[in-house]
Amino acid sequence: MTASATVSDLLGLLDRLAPFSLAEEWDNVGLLIGHSERPVTSILIGLDPTLALLDEAIERGVDTLITHHPVIFHPLSAVITDTPGGRFLEAALARQINVIACHTNLDSAAAGVSDVLAAGLGLTRITPLLPSPAAPDCGIGRIGAYDSPLSGSDFLARVSGLLSCPSLALAGPLPEFVSTVAVCGGSGSDFAEAARGRGADVYLSAEIKHSTARLAQEYEWCILDAGHYFTEQPVVAFLADRLRQAAQETGYTWDILKTTTERPPFMHINCNGSQS
Repeated sequence: MTASATVSDLLGLLDRLAPFSLAEEWDNVGLLIGHSERPVTSILIGLDPTLALLDEAIERGVDTLITHHPVIFHPLSAVITDTPGGRFLEAALARQINVIACHTNLDSAAAGVSDVLAAGLGLTRITPLLPSPAAPDCGIGRIGAYDSPLSGSDFLARVSGLLSCPSLALAGPLPEFVSTVAVCGGSGSDFAEAARGRGADVYLSAEIKHSTARLAQEYEWCILDAGHYFTEQPVVAFLADRLRQAAQETGYTWDILKTTTERPPFMHINCNGSQS
């Protein structure tokens, strides 16, 4: 292993892939638990800083954990270790596991969460839905088009195949043909109007508000809600691959893993009582 392969070096590589400066002001990204000069040998990447993910890191002998959502989001006034968050902090500190968050910086970055969605759906001419003033190729969401329009049913099949989600919530009519598509991984209800204004036939996101879904009905315009977990989960493998490549180019021999145990928090229950 390169002698300088530390948490600080890892943060430097992550800053190249998803600049921390792109994070929203309200967000909390970067090194949240750990020591910047501690050596890094192995990394596990997942979405959520849960006790289950931390257990996986411990079982796999990992010393550094990268999550999309931050383990410390609001300022802490106390660390109570009979709560899940407190137990996570206590265990990570006791095991000297570094924990890094790449949240809205990874949402906005070029080749970030929404780019992975757009590319996975086979869209071309992909641009940010809401470009960042500081970096026009970055920003919230993505919008792109198909060279040849897909039928509505073929588009749904493509979404289901990419996300492996058990269900899709649809508001408004599914177009007969889909040409232009806007996407936003994670909670994207607030950006639906921007997607419609940019001429998207369909907007794919998650956590769509009731009022936004009603508006889609009134406009006779299509919104698909695939769930927060499912619209963000594809970025885990993508980030692992990009980080692995960047580490190899830099000479860092880290073992970079993606979670194999993380699951969506919701269980889908069918009307007949069966679960899926």
